[in-house]
Amino acid sequence: MTQSMIPDKIIKRAQKWRKELHQTPELSGKEYQTAQKISAFLTALDPASITTNLGGHGILVCFDNGLPGPSLMFRTELDALPIEEVNTFEHRSKVSGVSHKCGHDGHMSILLGLAIVLSRDENFRGKVYLLFQPAEETGAGAMQVLAENRFTSNHFDFVYALHNLPGHPMGEIVCKQGAITASVKSVIFRLSGKTSHAAEPEKGINPSVAIAKILQFLPEVTIADPAEADFSLLTPVHLNMGEKAYGVSAGYGEVHLTLRAWTEARMEYITDELLSFVEEVCEEEKLQLSYDWTDSFQSNENNEMAMKHIRKAADALGYDYKRLKTPFKWGEDFGAFTQQYQGAFFGLGAGENTPALHNPDYDFPDELIKPGISMFYQIIKTLTS
Repeated sequence: MTQSMIPDKIIKRAQKWRKELHQTPELSGKEYQTAQKISAFLTALDPASITTNLGGHGILVCFDNGLPGPSLMFRTELDALPIEEVNTFEHRSKVSGVSHKCGHDGHMSILLGLAIVLSRDENFRGKVYLLFQPAEETGAGAMQVLAENRFTSNHFDFVYALHNLPGHPMGEIVCKQGAITASVKSVIFRLSGKTSHAAEPEKGINPSVAIAKILQFLPEVTIADPAEADFSLLTPVHLNMGEKAYGVSAGYGEVHLTLRAWTEARMEYITDELLSFVEEVCEEEKLQLSYDWTDSFQSNENNEMAMKHIRKAADALGYDYKRLKTPFKWGEDFGAFTQQYQGAFFGLGAGENTPALHNPDYDFPDELIKPGISMFYQIIKTLTS
C-alpha cells in the first residue's frame, strides 16, 4: 500500500463511521459510549497495545511492527458541543441539544481510517501512537492526559494533529511555524461588598464602580492587531451584579473575561497586569476579591522540523499548501502537547462556503477524510522510510 493509494474501501468505511459518530455526540468529559465504540473497533485490529480511560475516556493505541524507527503520536478529539443541530439530513444528531459542530466526528474517522491502514502495513518502521483525547472543547482533556503516567511513560519523537478549516479551499493544507493557535483562558472575578438600601447606598459597598474601572482598563492592555507579536485581546463575556430588586443597592458582582495572546509569555504578562489592576481596584473600593481561571488553552507552537514534515507530505501528495502569516485567534488544547513535545498542528481546508465551526448548520465534509488519512500516513512514511 503506498501513501497516495488509500483504498476506497477504507475511505468509505471511515465515512460511514463519521456519520454514525455524528448521530451519537457526547459532551466533554462524558464521551463514554464514543470511547467504547472506538475501543472495540481498535481492539479488533490487533494493535501492539491499547490503553483506555486515559484522562477520562481517552484511548491511546500503538501500532508497532517491531522494526527500529521513530516514535510518532497523532491526536484526535472525542467530544461534541452543546449546540442544537438545525440540519435535517439523515445522519443528523439524535441527541437533543448536542452535536458535532467542530468536526471531531470527522477527525476521529480520519484516525480510525489511519488505524486500518497501519494494521495492514508491515513495512513502516518505529512506533505509531493514535490518541483519541477527551474534553478538547473545554481545554481540560489534554492536561488530564498529560497528568497520567500511562501516557507520559511513552516516548514521542514528534506529535501531530489537524483541524478542518471552513473558509479555506477544500483540501488545502494550512500551516505556520511557531504559534499557529492562540493561548486562551477565561477568568471569573467575584467582587463581594455589602448590600444596602438603594436609598442609602453609602451604608453599603456597591461593586459597580470597580466593575466599570475593570472594563475601562481592558483597552489599555489590548493590542488587537493580529500582525503584532504582542497581540493580546481581553474580551468581556459576561457581567452580573445584584438582583432585580429596585430598592436594593447591590453588594456583589461578577466580571467574566476571556484573554487571548499568541504566546505563553505574552499571556503571562497580560495575566499579571490584569490581576494587579483588579486587586488594586478592589482594595480601593473595599471589596473582597476571589477569582477562578477556566477553559484554558495553551498556544500551539509548531516545531520547525515537524512543520517541514507536513510540508513534505503535502508536496508528495500534490496538495496545495498555504503558510499562514498570523495565527488563528481560537484556542486548541493540542497546544499542551506542543508545549512539551516536538510537534505541529495543521489545518485542512473544509471549503470556502462551508458553514463556520460551532455554527448550528455546520457538518464535517466527508471529502476531507481521504486527504486527512493520506497526510498522516505520508508523514509516517516520510519519517520512517
